[in-house]
Amino acid sequence: MDSQLLNQRPISSILIIIAMQTEALPLVDKFQLREDVGSVFPKEVPWVRYHGIYKHLEINLIWPGKDLALGVDSVGTISASLVTYASVQALQPDLIINAGTAGGFKAKGASIGDVFLVSECAFHDRRIPIPVFDLYGVGSKQAMSTPNLLKELDLKIGKLSTGDSLDMSAQDEASILANDATVKDMEGAAIAYVADIFKVPAIFVKAVTDIVDGEKPTAEEFLQNLATVSAALDQAVTQVVNFISGKCIHEL
Repeated sequence: MDSQLLNQRPISSILIIIAMQTEALPLVDKFQLREDVGSVFPKEVPWVRYHGIYKHLEINLIWPGKDLALGVDSVGTISASLVTYASVQALQPDLIINAGTAGGFKAKGASIGDVFLVSECAFHDRRIPIPVFDLYGVGSKQAMSTPNLLKELDLKIGKLSTGDSLDMSAQDEASILANDATVKDMEGAAIAYVADIFKVPAIFVKAVTDIVDGEKPTAEEFLQNLATVSAALDQAVTQVVNFISGKCIHEL
């Protein structure tokens, strides 16, 4: 889609990418989406597409599904980048929304249940200490600027750091600090990489389940708060979609 043309007409097609079933299903219900039976994806992959029309918007919500061998959510950057690539190719969306839970840093002002719009994404576990390759490893990408959306919904804003581990090693921590991140996840920067290749505008909505620099073990706090925080995430995504309805990209 020509970006200038997209700027001049209302957004009509949204691709929502969500890593976990717990996060995805409330939105499937909210938007009254149907599961795709004759999938647009190859039959070998576990990816699940839910689709429908909501307030004149065509919504495709993609969940990477359960790992075929272990039966757990297919989280992480590999699944996220593959499913984003395939979805963009098959569905040609006007806008990508990556919604998900994340760890937050109290030193940067994050609390459990806070919802952030992301200003910038980068990786914290791709360390390549060679000139220029180091920048490639960090892979910093700007999220789409949405000043009107930010003002209307009164969400917090912060930078996102992405890696393939739930916990945080000392090396990860140093990289996250260098990225100036407020929240950390396991998908965002990978989705931003693919969105940037195809020049599809992308918004990242992240709700805090655990405080990375807090006292509680990350896994314990994450599981304890997942259901409650997913409800806050779903409310925020619904507000974002309602705001987008009828607007052009430049009006966000």
